[in-house]
Amino acid sequence: KLSPLSPASPNNYLDQSCCGRGCPGDHCFFSRGVSPAHRIHPTAQPMLARTRLSTFIPSLFVIRSRLAMSSATGTVTIHQPLNYRAGARVHPADGGQAEEVYEPATGRVICKVLCSGEKEVDLAVQSAKAAFKIWSQMSGMERSRVLLEAARIIREQREEIATMETINNGKSIFEARVDIDISWQCLEYYAGLAGSLAGECIQLPGGSFGYTRREPLGVCVGIGAWNYPFQIACWKSAPALACGNAMVFKPSPFTPVSVVKLAEIFTEAGMPKGLFNVVQGGAATGQFLCHHPDVAKISFTGSVPTGMKIMEMAAKGIKPVTLELGGKSPLIIFSDCALENAVNGALMANFLTQGEVCCNGTRVFVERKILDVFTKEVVKRTQKIKIGDPLLEDTRMGALINRPHLDRVQGFIKQAKEQGAEVLCGGDLYVPDDPKLKNGYYMRPCVLGNCTDDMTCVKEEIFGPVMSILPFDTEEEAVERANATKFGLAGGVFTRDIQKAHRVVAALKAGMCFINNYNLSPVELPFGGYKASGFGRENGRAAIEYYSQLKTVCVEMGDVESVF
Repeated sequence: KLSPLSPASPNNYLDQSCCGRGCPGDHCFFSRGVSPAHRIHPTAQPMLARTRLSTFIPSLFVIRSRLAMSSATGTVTIHQPLNYRAGARVHPADGGQAEEVYEPATGRVICKVLCSGEKEVDLAVQSAKAAFKIWSQMSGMERSRVLLEAARIIREQREEIATMETINNGKSIFEARVDIDISWQCLEYYAGLAGSLAGECIQLPGGSFGYTRREPLGVCVGIGAWNYPFQIACWKSAPALACGNAMVFKPSPFTPVSVVKLAEIFTEAGMPKGLFNVVQGGAATGQFLCHHPDVAKISFTGSVPTGMKIMEMAAKGIKPVTLELGGKSPLIIFSDCALENAVNGALMANFLTQGEVCCNGTRVFVERKILDVFTKEVVKRTQKIKIGDPLLEDTRMGALINRPHLDRVQGFIKQAKEQGAEVLCGGDLYVPDDPKLKNGYYMRPCVLGNCTDDMTCVKEEIFGPVMSILPFDTEEEAVERANATKFGLAGGVFTRDIQKAHRVVAALKAGMCFINNYNLSPVELPFGGYKASGFGRENGRAAIEYYSQLKTVCVEMGDVESVF
């Protein structure tokens, strides 16, 4: 979910002469071997000069030794409470089951998170309900100013938040910084919309009229995923808060850390205490949230099976839901494409965040005329992706989220080989030279050839750095095969023929489509899927519809006529 920064951004150090996807200097994101001379230059990162990392880290972490930030991997332990209620960090009032939280880069336990029980969930909801009474009565412009202040604080603390995200998630610091930039951009975008939310007036006969009011829903629940912890929390909270709602957010128990920082930022920015609360926990905590009678709406990002359970629970209370679920998206490469762009697009479609991205284009359909040359170039570029310590500037692929997930991805690759796929590169475990990383959850990015549509690796979401290449001969064939899936989150096409491009994306059964690019998610554009990939939209003006409701008012300006 990477996007170029706004040209107006003070952090816009991207080289637009490159691919425009967030590349440092002269090299593409997945560069052909980034040498030290071509790493991001310090002068190209103005936010680093203003970072408050030295004041932030001691308040959250115990640093075992004084190390440069590039070597901080393996040094962090978290002791503060990770629930946030009524403007403060708190331990849950009940529940108390402790879950270990890992640093994927090292396999170390960095903290234990206490799961929230029914009482704690109720306290969080009641706190949000009280804050909602204040926030919902504020004007859109008043809410806008608070959201803009929150965005400013995130920009100011960009480096420390990105570092925290990398330590808890395992993705490269390079990517984490972009995630944080997208997060503050999201808040700024909805701050701009907050003051413009309005209904309409309709003239009726005899001077009477009607009008509509766009009103908030109340206390909304956000349930996040572990691949983009901070960014997903912003994607859900920004439109909700702009519309005048309150939110109780439950992050993934794998990545509980950064969302609490967002809650603190919202309070610092001037939101009423309790407007954005955080409860930690797993499935049981999620059930308490979904069943709570004072929850008005649920927005969930995660797997299809969990989404189905949430939809079932919400139905019992007739609560609206937004579901952003899994995908097995197609990327169609035609022979008339710009080959280097298509290769870049395929890498971006498969290997961001170690391949742990719901909208990844993991089924890469390549027109047979260019199959060999495309595959050769993709393999060559994939083999040069720098794997290792995610806090080092030149790392482009960090560690997967945990050991069970790494084993699951390895299982898919093993099954693919058994079903006849050919491993063209990667797919094996990777052990970095640095001894502190030896227990981390690393693997080499994998490209599979000789794939067919009936293979498990082509049908099921792997959620790891595994690309499947499939040849095709005609446009009609490619579209039919691309749509032959239960998912419908995303899709892409590379071609110089603009008519063909529009024709193909019009035929794709997917909610987010790309032409001659992939995995961009500007906050101005709606994001969401078709079919089993969910429904509802995040980002763009469309999200306002999912966090508000319309009230119709009919005004009679004359006498009442009765038939009785």
